[in-house]
Amino acid sequence: TDTELQTDDVIQWRFGSENTLIATINVGTGSFSTINDRLTLDKTTGSLTITNTTITDSGLYQIRARIIYRFSVTVYARLPVPVISNNSSQNPSSSSSSSQQNCSLVCSVVNVGHVTLSWYKGNSLLSSISVSDLSISLSLPLEVECLDDFYSCVVAYSFTNQTTHLNNTQLCQPCPGISEVIIMIE
Repeated sequence: TDTELQTDDVIQWRFGSENTLIATINVGTGSFSTINDRLTLDKTTGSLTITNTTITDSGLYQIRARIIYRFSVTVYARLPVPVISNNSSQNPSSSSSSSQQNCSLVCSVVNVGHVTLSWYKGNSLLSSISVSDLSISLSLPLEVECLDDFYSCVVAYSFTNQTTHLNNTQLCQPCPGISEVIIMIE
């Protein structure tokens, strides 16, 4: 809340469809209580702060003072870094350019929900998949003949993302005419 409390105010914070009382403050007596140590009440404004949030803190919150305010809070888990792996039996160091096969890659993330997983070549979107389920494992395959550009896999919420770049030849052969230079500084 952004208002000053009055001396006769009693503020109640409630959570969930059961309207469970999670915090209360009596401005007149100065007393306050919360149901756990992660909740902190501001005695001046009545604001509630939740520390160490988890997705279980998502839900409907209600503050009862002179009037009732209701609002929905959604807590998102931290996005994992996508993992890119070779999904084929081809060993990139053993194939010759005359018998070169396609390279099958897969990008994976675990324990995600409400995300989009995408493959990019440079800045161009190649493919993507979106899910709205909670806490699932998600994989997106990509078939390439050879590495001729910088590929990346991105897992994203609507407001943030995590990216893994595949810009080496550890998983797939480079295209003919593309050289790899390794510089070691000691």
